[in-house]
Amino acid sequence: MDKQRTKGLLEEFRTDFLECWRRLPNKGVFCVLLAAWLALFQLAGNSTLGYVHSPSLFAFMLNAYHPNLAGWLRSGNLGAIAHWMSEGEEGHCLLVPLVVLGLCWWKRRALAAVPLRLWPPGLAIVGLALLLHVFAFLVQQPKLSILAMLAGFFGLMGLAWGTAWLRASFFPFFLLLFCIPLGTVAQPLSFQLRLLVCRLVDFVANNLLAIDVQRQGTALLNPARHYQYEVAAACSGLHSLIATLGLAVVYAFVAFRGWWRRLLMVASAFPLAVLGNLIRMLAIIIAAELGGQAAGNRVHEGGPAGLYSLLPYLPAFLGLILLGHWLRESKPPAPQPLTAKTA
Repeated sequence: MDKQRTKGLLEEFRTDFLECWRRLPNKGVFCVLLAAWLALFQLAGNSTLGYVHSPSLFAFMLNAYHPNLAGWLRSGNLGAIAHWMSEGEEGHCLLVPLVVLGLCWWKRRALAAVPLRLWPPGLAIVGLALLLHVFAFLVQQPKLSILAMLAGFFGLMGLAWGTAWLRASFFPFFLLLFCIPLGTVAQPLSFQLRLLVCRLVDFVANNLLAIDVQRQGTALLNPARHYQYEVAAACSGLHSLIATLGLAVVYAFVAFRGWWRRLLMVASAFPLAVLGNLIRMLAIIIAAELGGQAAGNRVHEGGPAGLYSLLPYLPAFLGLILLGHWLRESKPPAPQPLTAKTA
């Protein structure tokens, strides 16, 4: 029964895909131009050869996500890839294209319903993207080149299918910006997040939980030196902030039509991520207060099956769900059936 159901789903997917593909005009022009556009970034996309010894922008991206990622992909080391995606600060980058493809498939009927036509001004977007890449190449800023590559891709879609397609596909295409690696750009934000969570833990522990904790910069310690923890960059909460922000963006655009609701959902990602990291750090401090440094270390390292690693995410995700429920839009009333007037 399961095999028959799977076969039926695959056949339904194939039929829907072919139907959507058949409705797209100018497919040949788009595919040729897109191949040429991507070839440009493969052959002359990266000028920082001392950092990544390859002219390919895609090689730079893989190295920025993790220096060993390209080797893992070639070797098929799925365990190492899964560990990196769960622990690394750039672990979301490989998931984003899959999320975008899934959302495009979810919106396939809306995309197929828009009027599609050739739109020559789309070449202007491609031209501006090319100028941005030339500038980024000259000043050795590959992250700007990634932005240029995405902008050119967007312009090619506009050229082939028009402004109505661009409006309908702006989201989820916007999510591809999450593929741009943050790298050292995130360090100032990461440091401020570390300071913020330390100050919050200091306040909550001393004033609400009656736990004597001292803060020294980004370090939290017990006055009797029973335990001490340094809130390192990996514990800043930046990873959970990016995950929460990504989920908030998807939730906002999928569930709501009003822009103020969408903006409120996206803006809530920051305080919810901070709350999640605060709860995680408080759990470490409470465990250390009860069982010493070793007990706090067990919570810090994830505990059994890594369950404690979910602490920063649960409050954030539950908060998004509750906020979404509170902001839910009322459905328009169903039209009343017309009734014939009686004399």
